[in-house]
Parts: sequence; structure tokens; C-alpha cells
Amino acid sequence: MDNDVWDTIEKITGRLDASSTLAPDMDRLVRIMKLTEEAGEVTQAVIGVLGQNPRKGVTHTWDDVQAELCDVMITAMVALATLTPDAQEVFRAHLARVASRPFQPDEPALP
Repeated sequence: MDNDVWDTIEKITGRLDASSTLAPDMDRLVRIMKLTEEAGEVTQAVIGVLGQNPRKGVTHTWDDVQAELCDVMITAMVALATLTPDAQEVFRAHLARVASRPFQPDEPALP
């Protein structure tokens, strides 16, 4: 992932830190819990795309779903950056481990 992305995440995290009124331990917890809120918004958008709320009908587009998924990713990155100053390396190493796992017993790992 681009260093620019992680630089931006660091800036967002710094702005959140500067404006927080919570103790650092509580900030960590709230930022992790925020992931659940954002994931719920993805679900709400998908339900809206499919028109599955009978009171509301179609209320969202797939572009809305994409935006909500991006919010989940950003929120996760901020939470990780809040937990460790080495967030980029932690993510890179974890992504490499996940990518190296075969999905089928006879499937080779990704290069």
C-alpha cells in the first residue's frame, strides 16, 4: 500500500488525537468500536440498494456501498495506527501472511 495512504492515515489519526477529550486507552477502544458502526453502515447501504426495508424502498446506490466500505477501511487503518506506530509494517506483514495461505488444499499460495 502506498506510503501516501499511510501518511494520510497518520494525519487523520493526529487530528483525532488532538481533538480528543478521552484518555488514550479509551480512544483506542472507541476507535476499535467505531469499526462496528461503520460495518453497520455498509449493511444499511446494501439493504438500501436492494430495497429490503419495506418502509423505505431503494435508498442507496452501489456507489454508496463503495463509500461505506472505504469508511470501514479508513476506520480500521486509523484503529491500527492508534494501536501501533508500526501500523504500515504490521498491515504489510499480515497481508503477506494472508496472501500466502492457499484457499484450496491443492491451490498454490500467491507469489
